Amino acid sequence: MAGRTVAENRKARYNYFIHEEYEAGLMLLGTEVKSLREGRANIQESYASFENDGLYLVNAHIAEYGHGNRNNHDPLRPRQLLMHKKELSKIAAQIQRAGKTLIPLSVYFNDRGIAKVKVGLASGKKQHDKRATEKERDWNREKQRLMKDH
Repeated sequence: MAGRTVAENRKARYNYFIHEEYEAGLMLLGTEVKSLREGRANIQESYASFENDGLYLVNAHIAEYGHGNRNNHDPLRPRQLLMHKKELSKIAAQIQRAGKTLIPLSVYFNDRGIAKVKVGLASGKKQHDKRATEKERDWNREKQRLMKDH
């Protein structure tokens, strides 16, 4: 189970310029951890925002645990992200000053089996930036084919 990626936001690098990446812990309920271990999570439409008392992961879907009882969790509830205060203040300043956003890139279990989220400090891409990224990716793929043939 160690080092296993549970969910990945593959569209994030296409839609955003990722400037910095941070690792954050997740404050989860027991049924959420069990559901994550089954690999039932989706972070495609989620983002992180500062609420009154901390940083929260909003709109991340962790499916209800199948064997849970009436105390099962709400799949879309906001979950607190755990980071050092110094990192939080640095991120808050970037969001306020530069108009950047904080998006989750992946949810995974670290070597000790603890659920972590890799979040990226990002700014949005325009349509022409997305086309340039796609063109570069196609060129790299074609270059690999040419090198393989020779």
